[in-house]
Amino acid sequence: MEQEKYKVDFGFGCMRLPVLQADDPASFDYEKINQLFDAFLEQGFTYFDTAYTYHGYHAEEAVGKALAARHPRESFQLATKLPLRDFKDEADLERIFQEQLDHCGVTYFDYYLLHNMGTNVYEKCKKYDAFGFVSQKKVEGKIRHVGMSFHDMPELLEEILAAYGDQLDFIQLQINYVDWEQPNVQSRRCLEIARKYGKPVTVMEPCKGGTLVNLPPEGEALLKAERPEASNASWAMRFAASQEGVVRVLSGMNTLEQVADNTATFRNFQPLTPKEQEVIDQVTKIIEKNTPIPCTGCAYCTHGCPKNIAIPDYFALYNNAARTTVNFSSQFAYYNNISLRHGKAGDCVGCGQCEKACPQHLTIRDFLKNVAEKFEGANMLSTKK
Repeated sequence: MEQEKYKVDFGFGCMRLPVLQADDPASFDYEKINQLFDAFLEQGFTYFDTAYTYHGYHAEEAVGKALAARHPRESFQLATKLPLRDFKDEADLERIFQEQLDHCGVTYFDYYLLHNMGTNVYEKCKKYDAFGFVSQKKVEGKIRHVGMSFHDMPELLEEILAAYGDQLDFIQLQINYVDWEQPNVQSRRCLEIARKYGKPVTVMEPCKGGTLVNLPPEGEALLKAERPEASNASWAMRFAASQEGVVRVLSGMNTLEQVADNTATFRNFQPLTPKEQEVIDQVTKIIEKNTPIPCTGCAYCTHGCPKNIAIPDYFALYNNAARTTVNFSSQFAYYNNISLRHGKAGDCVGCGQCEKACPQHLTIRDFLKNVAEKFEGANMLSTKK
């Protein structure tokens, strides 16, 4: 009975599917994706999460080909999302929704979310009644469960649930042990508000874009000392799934080894013990000390950047360079190569579009100045043609 109390579903996140060319988000490696999806289903899990905007607006088509075209509809659950930044009016809502059904090759969605809800889109959602639109699609049988992925402050979440909670079946929140008390995310407080309004929670970014997998050596050593056989990812998954009110945890997977490890964590789920939570608290402090830019790599910030700056790539290099165990010269070489295809950090014109789109509410323009100082200060970069 105690095991059932902590039983949590596990979902396949499709924001970072395998590709053949790193600079082409639509060059899907279908052979590998098919293997990953099949292995996930074989382990008894059925939930797949995608979105209209993932992979340069092509992820839904990839999921349609690798999942819906190859497996019976009743064998999987599919979630996708209405792009709140992209629609212009009521007619656009209907157009995009029909496109999504076509892209995914289905006649209904098991779960459908208002995507990346925040201050920057909430007024538009009220103006064009996006909540009413998804509720009507549920009445029509084209959506089974209506939800919302939320990337903003707890106060706004409370305001939305007080006004529209009766039209939402669940909430998707970013929950991981680094963001639990971070002022720009506040995972714990958002989860408390979702529970207050009786909304089950699906967790996104449990590993914070890989941050909690690629740990500083000092932090990884603490986890290994406590559970030598456990992967870093399993610690992050168990933290998210151990929280009251969480019913599902998502993870993007790129290898069969990751599928095997993650599904094993949820098939034989064990909630965190108080001692393990103490270890995680120690690891959190180490990560915060070694990660100057808390970016998850979602790349929402790059859509429409007038200088085509590879923001998350540069932030990852900056974070790596900040860790004393990483050779800076290799990070510099990567920066040089990326800047030949994209704008440099120093090319930022300060328009602020990236910050409006950032789910983490990062001061991206300020961080880009730091990146430029780190990688461009010596004027050693090749001139971009």
